[in-house]
Amino acid sequence: MKSTAAGEGPTTPEEFLAALPNDRAEQLGRLRELILERLPEGYKEQVDFGMLAYVIPLETYPDTYNKHPLMYAALASQKRHMSLYLMNVYGDEVTMEWFTEQFAAAGKKLDMGKACVRFKRLDDLPLDLIAEVIARTPVSEYIAAYEAARQQMASNRQARRKVKSG
Repeated sequence: MKSTAAGEGPTTPEEFLAALPNDRAEQLGRLRELILERLPEGYKEQVDFGMLAYVIPLETYPDTYNKHPLMYAALASQKRHMSLYLMNVYGDEVTMEWFTEQFAAAGKKLDMGKACVRFKRLDDLPLDLIAEVIARTPVSEYIAAYEAARQQMASNRQARRKVKSG
């Protein structure tokens, strides 16, 4: 499924899954159920950026850099693979180290970008670990981590400007 512009493509989780080939719909549907079972209170499921996203709603946290809800996790179907985006893993070195160690300990091969775990079949994922990482970060902790990261980015920009002008 291609990422679509606002107003195009699926707008509900059910439409998102229905637009996928049957094998992908079944696998991402099972992963969706797991996520919904373990998702901490305060996160909301919606379609955003052409993905099935798990977000902090704008009503809860409106101060995002891109005016979209703050994404915590997401599911996507790409041309050659499916993707599970785990922003709480990407944004936290301790969680990233734990996640990669646990993935290997489960006997699975991790194919991961910054936040994106790529997989061809649901069997490629250690589902107990996925459940644990989804349940790992309450909304309040994720917002605090996001704000700290944004503050660090702002400080880094100021330091670079100072060096250039100094």
